[in-house]
Amino acid sequence: MSTVVVVGSQWGDEGKGKIVDLLTCHADCVVRFQGGNNAGHTLVVDGRTFIFHIIPSGILYQDKACMIGNGVIIDPAVLLEEMNKLAAQGLTVRPERLLISENAHLIMPYHAQLDKAKEAALSSSDKIGTTGRGIGPCYMDKVGRSGIKAGDLLDFALFKDRLRANLDEKNFLLTQKYRLPALDDGEIIESFAGYAERLAPFIGNVSLALDDARRQGKNILFEGAQGTQLDIDHGTYPYVTSSNTIAGNACNGAGIGPTYIDAVVGIVKAYTTRVGAGPFPTELTDIVGDTLQAKGHEFGATTGRRRRCGWLDGVVLRDAVRLNGLTGLALTKLDVLSGQPVLRMATAYRLGDKTLAAMPCNIRQAEAVQPNYESMPGWPDDLTGIGDLSTLPAAARNYIGKIEDFTGVPVQIVSVGPDRAQTLLLRNPFGG
Repeated sequence: MSTVVVVGSQWGDEGKGKIVDLLTCHADCVVRFQGGNNAGHTLVVDGRTFIFHIIPSGILYQDKACMIGNGVIIDPAVLLEEMNKLAAQGLTVRPERLLISENAHLIMPYHAQLDKAKEAALSSSDKIGTTGRGIGPCYMDKVGRSGIKAGDLLDFALFKDRLRANLDEKNFLLTQKYRLPALDDGEIIESFAGYAERLAPFIGNVSLALDDARRQGKNILFEGAQGTQLDIDHGTYPYVTSSNTIAGNACNGAGIGPTYIDAVVGIVKAYTTRVGAGPFPTELTDIVGDTLQAKGHEFGATTGRRRRCGWLDGVVLRDAVRLNGLTGLALTKLDVLSGQPVLRMATAYRLGDKTLAAMPCNIRQAEAVQPNYESMPGWPDDLTGIGDLSTLPAAARNYIGKIEDFTGVPVQIVSVGPDRAQTLLLRNPFGG
């Protein structure tokens, strides 16, 4: 039995969905432990594209149990839409395949309204770049002890009481602060009654299910969303998400003890991208950045927004090693670097006359740092047809070796194309 956590090592969009899909072959259970539908995992399997926002991507395997942990916040409408789309693609999601934690909080209509209204009210220089899906306000209600949980749908009288108590306050904010129309409790109750009917068979105790699986010797894979630098505590605050994205939250967000975690795999893109506002020391605003953006198809799976592109930031990566306790790396989109004559990797930051080995927590300093780069030769070869590490160009192998030497963590997986088959599994984190 092994328990493996997969996390993003940068600002998200590293290709976690594809790596989770690959490792699911060796897992019995796949568990999403944080975030909401502001995240998107894109998979290409046999030429077919699947995009997941809430459901673990392990659902593509008919013999795997998938779970949504208590650390995830769920928009029922989005979840059901995702189920419907999968059904239209021939993949019906049934309760025996998907378990939703009764302690997972629900994104309510007023959360999305408040999220958009708050962002719209900010000046252009102060905007966070939120997706407007209600993620932040939902987590605020959770911490403020006024949230509504998935388990409340099983006691609909309790659900209605909680809704009405919340709606008084939310409508005051919407109408008095943001000058927006009030929301009607009757409409919300009607729609959520339908959600409750459909989702009730899926709701249960994920922590108990995981403990049972562990005792039975099953392999468990934990799937995170976003990336380390978007962590609410350890990221480039305030340009972060509203949850803890690092590996330690797999325990909190699913209900499993830390001593049961065996390995932590950090997904790292061969270059660096970021969506929305916030510091990005290695960002490229020249033709190289445009080339990486176009060749890598760098658009958000959830928002469709163009991703900012830059050279690999080793400082960010080494932060991820420390914060997550990474035991292995999965390097994605190595093929996108083909054709670049020279590659660069940031190995430290300059701030005035100081050299920094980590991302500063002061946001103004984080925005002001300049990277110290180490240059390496690139390669002209197309990597998408390569099926073995030994047949990679020498410069590509050297690039991988540099990442391993700088981080002190072995690269266990290398992705050389978008399809599931275009992946080199050098070492299985589940063993074997």
